[in-house]
Amino acid sequence: MKHLKSLLCIVLTLLALLPAAASDEKEGLDLQGILFGHIQDSYEWHVTDVGQTPVIIHLPVIVKSSTGWHVFCSSAFEHHADADGNRPGPFGLYISGSQANAGKIVENIGGEEVRPIDISVTKTVVVLFIDALLLLLCVLIPARWCKRHKVDDPAPRGFTGFMHMFIMYVYEDIIVSILGKEAPKYAPYLLTCFFFIFFANVMGVVPFPPGGGNLTGNITCTFFLALCTFVVTNVTGTKEYWKDIFWPDVPTWLKVPVPLMPFIELFGIFTKPLALMIRLFANMMAGHAIAISLSCLIFIMFGINAIAGTLMVPVSVGMSIFMMLLEVLVCFIQAMVFTMLSAVFISLAHVHEHETAKA
Repeated sequence: MKHLKSLLCIVLTLLALLPAAASDEKEGLDLQGILFGHIQDSYEWHVTDVGQTPVIIHLPVIVKSSTGWHVFCSSAFEHHADADGNRPGPFGLYISGSQANAGKIVENIGGEEVRPIDISVTKTVVVLFIDALLLLLCVLIPARWCKRHKVDDPAPRGFTGFMHMFIMYVYEDIIVSILGKEAPKYAPYLLTCFFFIFFANVMGVVPFPPGGGNLTGNITCTFFLALCTFVVTNVTGTKEYWKDIFWPDVPTWLKVPVPLMPFIELFGIFTKPLALMIRLFANMMAGHAIAISLSCLIFIMFGINAIAGTLMVPVSVGMSIFMMLLEVLVCFIQAMVFTMLSAVFISLAHVHEHETAKA
């Protein structure tokens, strides 16, 4: 992981130091727009460019502004921005080019940008639906086979057999090994977490629709997943778990009159899911940023001269392929780490209950 962080720092430093202005003048390439355009959410799905014509999947926009509810297609926004970087649209709405609301739908009220209530179906939402549908298919197809066969029937083959193996690996080697007898109780949630994150990660690596969406690189998504673990852990926690938080077995002077240890323990309740959220978000976003930055190096070097660009092509392509293959491995590792830590946090909320049962 340290090597990945170092590589990311080197790539971003090169992007900052190399004369990108020359590239912008000669090629009209917006390097920052390419990098953040892939990572950030948007109201349209840019697939590729055919010559000078962009291939875009336009998505529905649903907003409530000062003039009421409006539902229209994102194609209603002008493709080319004005002098201020804004993309005008209908009903007095526009996609802002300002730093504060960049890429968001706003309206001008009294000379100020005001964001309306926005429940639009954005790129991230579409990717979420696609990943959820794929997850359902990959789970329901093996479940249908199990419903139609007996336990002593021959093992399934093909896709169903692969999913059986995959599911049992996660269940036996991760969930059962941590939670023990309580594994069946929390397995549905933990298995859902693993396969949802894994599918979202893999689909993010695929460079074309229905992949290409950076779902787990969106902190809103990782925040919700971490919030679910937070709720499951603390709602199902035992009395002994809460006793150790508010009245831990430490010297009395560490609890009264200044509740130092209870404060630290209570603070730890929130830092655990926070670590889950940041770890998944940062790793997936960094992987996408590195892969795109390595590809952009070709265009930066061509902006300097043709020789430098030609020499950079094999280096950049080779490093990009390596990063993509490494990213596939990271997809599995991050799903496994999130599931494993969630199981550990749940187990810690029941640790004294386990010890009492053994005694």
